[in-house]
Amino acid sequence: MIHSSPARFALLVFTSLILLWTAMLSLPIASRTGEMTPLADALFTAVSAICVTGLSTVDMSGHWSLFGELLILAGLQIGGIGVLTLASILGLTVTRRLGLRQRLLAAGDTNPMRMGRDVSESQAVGLGEIGGLLVAVAASLVVIEVALTALITPRLMAAGYDFWHALWNGFYLAASAFTNTGFVPLPGGLEPFNTDLYLLSVLAIGVFLGAIGFPVIFALYRYITGGGWRAHKRLGLHAKLTLSTTLIFVVVGWIAIAGLEFANPATLGGQGFWETLLSSGYMSVMTRSGGLGIIDPVDMNGSTLLVMDMLMFVGGGSASTAGGIKVTTLAVLFLAAYAEARGYRDIQVFDRRIPNEVLRVSVSILIWGATIVLVATVALLQLTGRPLDIVLFEVISAFGTCGLSTGLSSEVSDPGKYILAATMWAGRVGTVTLAAAVAASSRSRLFKLPEERPIVG
Repeated sequence: MIHSSPARFALLVFTSLILLWTAMLSLPIASRTGEMTPLADALFTAVSAICVTGLSTVDMSGHWSLFGELLILAGLQIGGIGVLTLASILGLTVTRRLGLRQRLLAAGDTNPMRMGRDVSESQAVGLGEIGGLLVAVAASLVVIEVALTALITPRLMAAGYDFWHALWNGFYLAASAFTNTGFVPLPGGLEPFNTDLYLLSVLAIGVFLGAIGFPVIFALYRYITGGGWRAHKRLGLHAKLTLSTTLIFVVVGWIAIAGLEFANPATLGGQGFWETLLSSGYMSVMTRSGGLGIIDPVDMNGSTLLVMDMLMFVGGGSASTAGGIKVTTLAVLFLAAYAEARGYRDIQVFDRRIPNEVLRVSVSILIWGATIVLVATVALLQLTGRPLDIVLFEVISAFGTCGLSTGLSSEVSDPGKYILAATMWAGRVGTVTLAAAVAASSRSRLFKLPEERPIVG
């Protein structure tokens, strides 16, 4: 299966891990009360952890025992890195070498377009660089999470936590931020820190670094160590496109949230100018897939929820800990529309040409993503009877593995939990991987059908 269909192998391993975590989270030892956790709640939490989503049907700070919290932490770390990438890292550690099969597995995990097809090596990370990328993944995970923990722990100690509790909760928050999961272990959540510039800035930086993706972190490392701006050509198209698009979306979301909520007394209306800028900017970063919210979406205006729906649906960078259809996907679609409007035959950006195959995959991702969201939204509307804006927000948060919640996840019946869990699963494994897994193999035809053009537009 590894050789014939890497996508199916990835789905098999990913789903098996979810089932294993479900079984372990159901055990009495995983709950603080010593009772078995209901299957729907255990499955939902397992999917939310492995898919680095952050939605929850139980109180995360009060329901799980230390064993349960360790399981959740391990799950979100595995989900954040990527199952096949982790397997390749372990293989590299044990054997001290990386064979072609391991390189292909890791390459498919970082670029789903590789699965089941031959692709050009003129891309973000070639097969020859996979070893360096895997080292960068492991190193960035350790270094960034340790650094975030070192920054968060003193702030929690200043808030009244003793050293060991501050260290544990600091590491939990650091891992949750960098993996873009959104679980908060603190009893009062982040409410006591709603206007804390220091802690919110640290969490936002962690979420941003996780959302840009490991290939971009790897590219930035090579860029910095290779001479900085004098070696600007070393920063590839994928990194440039991801960083520029992400920054644009953060700024646009920042302005939109501040502009739509500044007069809302339930959210930003009672805050000063600088507090409004802090809260709106922080929430804009969290829509990248972070989920560590400080404002209850239920209190927001419907217009703000719609803006956040769009931001969550896009998500973060490819091969990152974030979800969504990815910023590069939307960038390619906008660039294609611009090229068509200007009459260009090719999609061009940053002095590079993007092949039409990438555009076809981008269109497929958008259509399949929108279809998954539509089906899940209709099903939950029928089950819950809640307003469209509330249900749509929860579904897109699940699909984009964001974790911002209107509270619907903890209120729905078991069938609703299964629907949201399936939405998280589909959003995390990716529509490209799903399509590659459904297809038996890459097929080529030895003939061409007659061409005829329908009228579009």
